Amino acid sequence: MSLTEESQLRSVLGISDEEQQRIIDFLQGAVYCWCKNRKNEWFSLRDLMGGDNYYWQGTPLLPLYTKHEGVNSDPVKEAGKDGGWLLKSVINSDKRVFETKKEALIRQYRWAGGEENT
Repeated sequence: MSLTEESQLRSVLGISDEEQQRIIDFLQGAVYCWCKNRKNEWFSLRDLMGGDNYYWQGTPLLPLYTKHEGVNSDPVKEAGKDGGWLLKSVINSDKRVFETKKEALIRQYRWAGGEENT
């Protein structure tokens, strides 16, 4: 399944436009690095950010956590959802073609070719 098939994008609210743009730029860089170094491997936001551990301190993703802290019972989970939506928009606007699948409630992507990874 390609990302454009049966897929929707959602807006992430509660952060500034500048914060959102910084997150998108950061995630775009992470996707480029993944595709360059792990060309045929599936990835998710969790993979790009270091597995199940929450290491967003010092990254542009921190405002996603901060907006949920004290408001939701699991701010890490909610921030991860927001990050996933932003990653999905990064993948959707990328000039390359990606495959996508959902496993264990997590959206995963893999570079399928098209536009060389530069």
